Amino acid sequence: MECSRILIVDDSATSRMIIRRCFQIAGYGEIQYLEAEDGLAALSLLQKERVDLIVSDIKMPKMDGTTLVRKLRLNRDIGDIPVVIISSVGNEALEDQLRESAVKAIIKKPVSPAKILSFMEE
Repeated sequence: MECSRILIVDDSATSRMIIRRCFQIAGYGEIQYLEAEDGLAALSLLQKERVDLIVSDIKMPKMDGTTLVRKLRLNRDIGDIPVVIISSVGNEALEDQLRESAVKAIIKKPVSPAKILSFMEE
């Protein structure tokens, strides 16, 4: 997958740093990384900035990852951006719902460079 800008959405600054570092170790060091602490902040940022990929946690305050994906898909200006969900929760019904919303991949925590490569090379 060709990317020059990735939006990382997670309420934990440490998690955002780990995700960014995993991308860099996986060979994606030249990418510009934008960050948001929840889905609401991500939607606000996406009104001003265009990205090639969104990597989002599922559980966040204000707006969770599931709601973020739903709102993205309803907006024709940003609805085509690929989304990868990162989750520590193993919930098949939720995963099915996310796949129906055209989520590119669902990655189980902990995130690793190998897991990043698995969906970036598709």
